[in-house]
Amino acid sequence: MQPATTERSVLRGGSRTRRSRGGAVIFSRAPLRISLGGGGTDLPSYYAQHGGFVCSAAIDKYVYIYVNRPAADSLLRVKYSRYEQATSADDIQHDLVRPALRLLGLRDNLEIVSMADVPDGTGMGSSGSYLVALLTALFELKKERVPRQALAELAVHIEMDLAGHPVGKHDHYMATYGGFTCLEIGRDGQVEVRPLALSVDTVEQLRSNVLLFYTGKVRRSGDILSDQKRETEAGSAETLESLHRTAELGQQIRKTLEAGDVDQFGTLLGAHWENKKRRSAKISDTAIDRWYDLARAQGALGGKVIGAGGGGFLMLYCPVPARAAVREALAGAGLREMPFDFDLEGAKVVVNF
Repeated sequence: MQPATTERSVLRGGSRTRRSRGGAVIFSRAPLRISLGGGGTDLPSYYAQHGGFVCSAAIDKYVYIYVNRPAADSLLRVKYSRYEQATSADDIQHDLVRPALRLLGLRDNLEIVSMADVPDGTGMGSSGSYLVALLTALFELKKERVPRQALAELAVHIEMDLAGHPVGKHDHYMATYGGFTCLEIGRDGQVEVRPLALSVDTVEQLRSNVLLFYTGKVRRSGDILSDQKRETEAGSAETLESLHRTAELGQQIRKTLEAGDVDQFGTLLGAHWENKKRRSAKISDTAIDRWYDLARAQGALGGKVIGAGGGGFLMLYCPVPARAAVREALAGAGLREMPFDFDLEGAKVVVNF
């Protein structure tokens, strides 16, 4: 598949400057996200035939990247869950860092350290946020300005095409743009980005009534997404029907939120979850079903596991009368709530000195 924006056209848009040796310290961040509707239709196995639609909200939980030019040597150092030290970008094992450095022509004298507010594998798009934060820092290091859409597409190209991860475009765009955002994806892969037109009151109700609980389960989204890709490409009637319904529910959720009917959003969220579970037995399990049923019994109108499924965070919509009871019930079941707010900025450089 050809990326909608190639690395050559992205890099052509920035002004190249002579690289300095030592002294540059940059700290960037990119937000994680909660999907509101349409998730799964952003994979090329689906949108290349039918187009896709996703709406999401970025939250104030981030992946952070620290980049430094060490003054003492010219080595490459990459610190994440592992520590790597190499003399060439070609020797870096991290399959997102290596192609990013190659494309941007950064070969040595660089330290990259990553941190995150939530664990990897919890359904909030952390790999996309990592890559967008990394590219944001590296372009800042090179003193190059890249338009947001070009940045998102370059991140998609690296993870989807060069690293070969079974991902869609959703996470990279949300990490780049932030806010409450809708993505219309054409069959050619072109993405139209537009903000959800929400009133201040609707945003406040979402902030108050949407609760996030960490299940303690970490899963490999690639396993679930690979299954979906295989079933979609094979023309599985059940998978395609579920994805068509997912896109339809995503559009309904957009209209409902823009109309300010936030409780109806909660009901649609539940319908979205029940439909999603049809695509794979790996999306839920007996423990997740039990927690979800417990929340519903206490008054939650609907919810779902964020991301591909199988673990991570359980998102619930709880109107005011139900919030305290849902919190008490799920805390008693061993789940931990994660307070959050929304991010309206997207990827940014926090510090450059």
